[in-house]
Amino acid sequence: MEKTPFHAKPERPAPTSAAGVAGAIAADWRRGLPVLASEKFTLRELRPDDAPSMLAYLGTAEVARFISPPPTTVQGFERFITWTHREREAGACACYGVVPAGCDHVVGLFQVRALETGFVTAEWGFVLGSDYWGTGLFLGCARRVLEFAFETIGALRLEARAAVMNGRGNGALRKVGAVQEGVLRRSFKRGGQFLDQVLWSILAEDWHLQRRGRPPVVH
Repeated sequence: MEKTPFHAKPERPAPTSAAGVAGAIAADWRRGLPVLASEKFTLRELRPDDAPSMLAYLGTAEVARFISPPPTTVQGFERFITWTHREREAGACACYGVVPAGCDHVVGLFQVRALETGFVTAEWGFVLGSDYWGTGLFLGCARRVLEFAFETIGALRLEARAAVMNGRGNGALRKVGAVQEGVLRRSFKRGGQFLDQVLWSILAEDWHLQRRGRPPVVH
């Protein structure tokens, strides 16, 4: 979650054959993310006109304390949005904007990005405007994103990283059933300091067990 890639990377080359990423995962979501909705929220693909609200909700010092530095301008977020579309088309990343019920603006993000070809192992990250902390919005959205990652994209292992001192982030991951695997020492640089991170994981089999009301098996 800390390494949410807010800043655009160089454009990746398009796959040259169906034997690449396209051959490993379902291709439909690459043409456009499906909307994930409930009575309390909508998760949808980012649009260029989301940039002002993203700056307002995600650019505050309180929210950005434990994540990669977000853009400081509307134009910076516009570039980030364009980058997410390219990454989705390449089958490398899915980025959802969080829109609470009754609103028309984005107040948070959820990302799922491939760590290896075909999304066998992927990483997810999230950030939510502080006005919505403790409202239950995160938990509902997280469950829908996990469902998307495991059932639509076909991920087998989903990882997340949170700074040890980020109590809210670690608590959130625990609530969705993630398993703490260890501590990555001095693995994240923020504000001129190197911070320790907790490594969390959820396996596809864990997710299916949770949906049946059973806890994951940890060996």
